[in-house]
Amino acid sequence: MDKVVHFEIPSDDVERAQKFYQSCFGWQIQSIPEMKYTIMRTGPVDEKMMPQEQGFINGGMFKRSSPVKSPVITISVENLDDTFKKIEGAGGKIQRDAKGEAKLKVGDMGWAAYFEDTEGNIMGFWQSA
Repeated sequence: MDKVVHFEIPSDDVERAQKFYQSCFGWQIQSIPEMKYTIMRTGPVDEKMMPQEQGFINGGMFKRSSPVKSPVITISVENLDDTFKKIEGAGGKIQRDAKGEAKLKVGDMGWAAYFEDTEGNIMGFWQSA
């Protein structure tokens, strides 16, 4: 069974949104300018930045742009290519960038991708390295 492991919040004003989530919920905010991304920790993490307790996931934030205009739930999968086939076979659509790429390498941690489900929702995938 593939598990929900991450969430993302697109924002029109990232700095304003960072302040909002930090002040309302006490989340730790870490901006990564070179990736144009913000990591949001919603609970204690270990040295590999993985949750130390059960029952919560961490997230990210970025500037809102198409196709990701609403919050995203990210699902961990064993193999992105195999999952792409399942999604397309079930009526979903894999999201691609301007170069036609579906996978985004995230440092040495793994790969991210997005898909549109049959109801028009944009969701995320994660494959660990």
